[in-house]
Amino acid sequence: MNTRATLTQRRRLVIKIGSSLITRDGQGLAVELMADWARQLAELAQTPREIVLVSSGAVAEGMARLGWKQRPHALHELQAAAAVGQMGLIQCYETSFKQFGLATAQILLTHSDLSDRQRYLNARSTLKTLLALKTIPIINENDTVATEEIRFGDNDTLAALVANLIEADTLVILTDQQGLFNKDPRQHSDATLISEAQVSDPQLQTMAGSSGGALGRGGMLTKIRASRIAARSGADTLIASGRESNVLPRLFAGENIGTWLQAGQAPLNARKRWLASGLTPRGSLVLDDGAIKVLTQAGKSLLPVGVIEIEGDFQRGDLVRCVDKNGQEIARGLVNYDADEAARIKGHASHQIEALLNYIDEPELIHRDNLVLSSDV
Repeated sequence: MNTRATLTQRRRLVIKIGSSLITRDGQGLAVELMADWARQLAELAQTPREIVLVSSGAVAEGMARLGWKQRPHALHELQAAAAVGQMGLIQCYETSFKQFGLATAQILLTHSDLSDRQRYLNARSTLKTLLALKTIPIINENDTVATEEIRFGDNDTLAALVANLIEADTLVILTDQQGLFNKDPRQHSDATLISEAQVSDPQLQTMAGSSGGALGRGGMLTKIRASRIAARSGADTLIASGRESNVLPRLFAGENIGTWLQAGQAPLNARKRWLASGLTPRGSLVLDDGAIKVLTQAGKSLLPVGVIEIEGDFQRGDLVRCVDKNGQEIARGLVNYDADEAARIKGHASHQIEALLNYIDEPELIHRDNLVLSSDV
């Protein structure tokens, strides 16, 4: 049974904190709150958990530093505010986390970073390396260089895409509301907090409405949309008040606070469904009988030694088909090397990759987590 007690088992988290919280509704950085969130995250990190922080606030902090009362509409003014505000935002986070012995890393992303497959993989590799090093990555949209065409639109969406990127099991969105209500609590005194719901529930969007604050770009509606994006890779979403005392440890102790939006599918199963139907194959790998047996019966990764032919002109990270000598599809997955590199290492043992290419990215051509059998489609 999927109960809140299962939240105690979550290990890879994306935590998003909104502008109104970070900047005390535009008055400047909430230094004390930021230090307390750092304390809460440090507590979670001891369990152990892997944590990525997605933080709004650069534009709002820049506005405060520049003395602007209203969020500007001109793109160059938003970019200038972001450039000014990002300095203080990251400095405050670094100081806060350092008190608890945690190193931090700043990462700025635009939509094009995640729509370009090569940069997507590079960002994923960097984030996973930082997590392995027990570092807290702090991510924000790169407002300084973003244009209207490549903006995420809000950091709720950015956080959901990051959850997809690193295959997180939980997305937490901290906001200035207690969670999702069946009506707008600011206008209806009888509004009721929704404790749990399925992301697929069509009524959620109606309940959320479309209002947002003056400082940020997202309202509750963007959080519902973000939860649906996160669910594509199987991540549940928790929406709760960032002002709630000790909110993060309490959420992951299974306490009934905020709103829990359940993805309704396991992360790995969701990812494999995405691999099976969400992408177009860019080439094929012809496998020998041994490799076919390993994939279909042992559930292992595909190594170069089991490949006898390369077909197509694909790039690292593209979806490719794995076929037998007669062209019958056995599986499909995301390949770790370009077509020309795969051709050079095919038939060779993994320990020979570095000598053949002068570098090694992964020992597998396709990792089992990025591979789905055709029989399962």
